[in-house]
Amino acid sequence: MYRTRLPVAAAVLALLVCLPGCSSASTAVEACMGKQAVGATSGELAGTYRGEGDAEGVTLTLTASPTVPGSGTVTVHDWPTGDWYRSELGDTFDGSGTWSVVQGGTTATEFARLSLSFTAPKRLLDGDTLDSLSIAETDGRISLYTQYDPDVCPAFRLRHQDN
Repeated sequence: MYRTRLPVAAAVLALLVCLPGCSSASTAVEACMGKQAVGATSGELAGTYRGEGDAEGVTLTLTASPTVPGSGTVTVHDWPTGDWYRSELGDTFDGSGTWSVVQGGTTATEFARLSLSFTAPKRLLDGDTLDSLSIAETDGRISLYTQYDPDVCPAFRLRHQDN
């Protein structure tokens, strides 16, 4: 009777000890955003995204280019200014520009990203606003997000509304 309880108790104890420090970046993201994308097409990404968490009130619309795969135009509403690595974002703006997909690499840690380039308003310089978002997919729905801490759910996230 004690022989069967000891291995079970040891396994439960090992799990409890491991939980705080054994999470991986992909596990934390997958738990709240879905599977990180290695690649994405214009057709998958095109559409309107609505903000959640720190991105509440933000709208991002991607229109696919008819001639250049994996790219197109972007329009944003209430998009935050400020350096992407700071915990506090600045004022918001409405603007437009272009987007393209930076495909993931060949290793398990290289995932696709959405690169944004704003042409309006012209006051923005490189680093003045969020211009790179990670891509995730769950149940056929695409999400975009920024990843500051790989051990927690991304706070700045947008969900695709068109599918």
